[in-house]
Amino acid sequence: MEVCIDFLNWLDPDISVQILMYLEDPSDLVHVSSVSRSWRDFVIANGLFKHLCLRMFPQLSRVARVMELNKCRAKKPVEVGSSYSMEWESLARDHRVYATLAQVCTSFIFEDCISEAISASSTDHYPDESIHNTLLPAYTWRASYWSSEGQSNPAVPETLIYKLKSEFCVITEINICPFQQHLSSLHIYSSNSVRFRMGHPKGPYDLGSRHLGDSLPCNADDTFIWTYTSPEFPMAQEGCLQNFRLPEPVLCIGGILQIELLGRVQRHEMDGLFYICMSYVQVVGCSLSPTFCVEILEPSGTFVLKNDMQGKSYTPPSLPKNEAQGNKYAVEFIDEYESGEEEDEAEVSEHVVTCDKTAHHCLFYIDGLMA
Repeated sequence: MEVCIDFLNWLDPDISVQILMYLEDPSDLVHVSSVSRSWRDFVIANGLFKHLCLRMFPQLSRVARVMELNKCRAKKPVEVGSSYSMEWESLARDHRVYATLAQVCTSFIFEDCISEAISASSTDHYPDESIHNTLLPAYTWRASYWSSEGQSNPAVPETLIYKLKSEFCVITEINICPFQQHLSSLHIYSSNSVRFRMGHPKGPYDLGSRHLGDSLPCNADDTFIWTYTSPEFPMAQEGCLQNFRLPEPVLCIGGILQIELLGRVQRHEMDGLFYICMSYVQVVGCSLSPTFCVEILEPSGTFVLKNDMQGKSYTPPSLPKNEAQGNKYAVEFIDEYESGEEEDEAEVSEHVVTCDKTAHHCLFYIDGLMA
C-alpha cells in the first residue's frame, strides 16, 4: 500500500498556504477541501477561495462583506462558548460564497451583455443618428449608425455609454464596427483609438428621470464612478467589426460600460468637419444574475456581494455528462462536512494521494522561490 503523508501536518502553515495558492482552477480547491475535515477547515480558515477570486478579479477588493440570501438549510443556533464561533461562521460563509463565485465565473456561457443604450456625448441628428442605432446588426437594409457632432479639432473625443444586462457581469471583449459611407474605402468614420470604462451610477436615481439616448446633462464622471479603465487600443480605419479583447476578464460592478472614442480621422466632404460614426457595438461576457447581485455602499464606493442560494446557476451544455456533474458537485461540495460525520479512512487516503501529487507539483515552485 502506498504510504500517504499529510503535508499540511508536516509543513509550516505559511508554506502550505503558498503551495495551495498556486492552484488556479476552482475544481482543484474543491478536491483539496474534500480530502478531510482538517483540510477543508484549513481552506476555510485561510480564505483560499477568496484569494483565488481576488486573483481572478481584483475589483473584488472593494467587497465590504458577503451575504447569503434564501438559504434553505439554516443551521442550529450557535451555543455560547461553542467552537462554532461567530468568526468561524463568517469565514465559512465567505468560503461558500467565493467558492460558488469562482465556479460560476469559470463555467459561464458567452453572450451579448448590452441591455440598452444610455447616452452619447453628442449626436449630430437626433434621433435619426442616435446611439440606439449601434444596437442593431451592422448590416441591415438601410444605413444605421450613430454619428457625433462635427468638430474642427480632430483631437476632440466622444463617449458612448451603455447599460448592461445586470449590475454584476464578467466582460471579456468589446466588438465595434465603424460606419463606412456608401461602401467607400475613402469615407470610414472610425476613431484613432478606443478605451473602455466600467462602473456604476453615483446614486440610485442618477439615470431614473432622464430619457435614455439623450446626451448627459453633465460630464459622465459627475454621474458615474468608474471601477475599471482598460488600456488604450488602436482602431483601424476599416468598416468591419473590430475585436478589442481585454487583457483579462473584468468584473463589471454596477452594470455600466463607457466606450471612449479617442481622436478623429475622417472629415465630411460637405462641411470639412471631423466626425466619428459607429454602426454596431457588442459587449461579450456573462451576467452573473440572479445567482449574484451587489449593493453599492455610498459614499465609500465599497459594495455588499450577495449570493442568492436559490438563484439559477448552470453548466455549459457542451460539457460531457460526467463533467457537468462535476461542476454541480463543485458548487454543492461546500456543505459536505457540516453534518458532523467522520470521513471514511479509505476515501481520505485516496484523496490524500491525489492532492499530495498536486502539492508535490506545487513544491517545485516553492523550491524556486526559496532558492
